[in-house]
Amino acid sequence: MKLKAGFSGIIVISWIIIAILGQVLTLDADQIELARILQGPDLMHWFGYDDLGRSVLDRLLKGAATSCLVACSVVLISVCMGSLIGTLSAYVGGWLDLVIVRVIDIFLAFPGILLAIALAGIMGPGIDNVVIALASVGWVGFARLARAQTLSMKHREHVVAAIALGTGTFRIISRHLIPLISAPLIIEATFGVASVVIAEAGLSFLGLGVQAPESSWGSMIRDGARYMLVAPHLVMIPGTALVLVVLSVNILGDRLRDWLDVRTANREGGN
Repeated sequence: MKLKAGFSGIIVISWIIIAILGQVLTLDADQIELARILQGPDLMHWFGYDDLGRSVLDRLLKGAATSCLVACSVVLISVCMGSLIGTLSAYVGGWLDLVIVRVIDIFLAFPGILLAIALAGIMGPGIDNVVIALASVGWVGFARLARAQTLSMKHREHVVAAIALGTGTFRIISRHLIPLISAPLIIEATFGVASVVIAEAGLSFLGLGVQAPESSWGSMIRDGARYMLVAPHLVMIPGTALVLVVLSVNILGDRLRDWLDVRTANREGGN
């Protein structure tokens, strides 16, 4: 398990570094070389070229930057919005809690990716609209988790003492409740990153995500699917990168969950 987590950590760190370098370095992702159209990988060009003669390596690096930017932005917005809504709903209770729970139930009644596709189709393609569409459906899971955790925490002695001292609602939520429920929210955010990476690739594959000349792993797979028989590297390379990143993030999420679980940590320490 430790070996898997270590290898997964290397992949995730490499993904983040590549995403940063993809924004900093000057890459020729849009440089067209007609003589190299559909050229496969070789010793000089490890990842080959696509149907327009563009370097697959450069476009893969740009796609890593796109997926990392979208994943971090969506998860950050979803965690902040969902945690605040869920905690406030459970703490205040009454009609506010009833309304928020009904809204959450409505969102959960539909598959999240279908709602994201509908929103992206209405707003139009583009990286900003992809972030808005995915964050609009991503906050629900965090709100539900935060509400459940807050219901079990709001009657703790320190919270009751803060109420007795006249502490304001938002101060109690920010200082006494959210820090206590942060562990499960962090774990959920880790798995959320993997889900957003897949969702962004799916929207780009459908033409609702990042548009040309910007690069995305999903759009690379879509464009390369037409040449699967003559140039399989156009699908296999971005597809492999997508699988490795998602799998590594999920493994790290499992490891983080075990590490934050007191019972599991005590059991491992006893062994």
